[in-house]
Amino acid sequence: MPVMSSRLIKHQICIEELRQLGANVVSIQGVMFYVKFKINDTKVSYMYHIKTDNTYYLERIKPYFMAIGDYKSEEDVIDIIKIDLEQFKNAMNSKNFNEFIAVDKSISKLVRYFEDLYLYYNVSKDDLGIIKDEVNVLLDKILEIKSRSKRVYHKKEPESFK
Repeated sequence: MPVMSSRLIKHQICIEELRQLGANVVSIQGVMFYVKFKINDTKVSYMYHIKTDNTYYLERIKPYFMAIGDYKSEEDVIDIIKIDLEQFKNAMNSKNFNEFIAVDKSISKLVRYFEDLYLYYNVSKDDLGIIKDEVNVLLDKILEIKSRSKRVYHKKEPESFK
């Protein structure tokens, strides 16, 4: 009779909790997990894996890629996924939701373009300065818009505005 460790039992309970939230959970060799939801017409999916030190690394795959972070326990991963889903459901109430997703995808594309630029090309210091200045303008614009926008989610503090 096989014996399951308490960690595996606890993780199985977490997978069941995700399934109760409506997720399709796919295990990849027992250390990586693909978690898929469909909310209205929007696919929201995550990938997390158990690291060698028994901590967890979580990233959102859809509707756009976002590294979410490292967590100490399965429960932390589940809690963050629940909050993220709740935030997406709330954001879907906005008539601008599809435009937000499109802009976020463009920003992700921008990051990829920039990486390819410096990995494949010898970029001058002046050109790098131009890009840096433009990025700073965009960051300042986001903070300006935040300051005049009504906050709609209060159960968790935003990570990036600290």
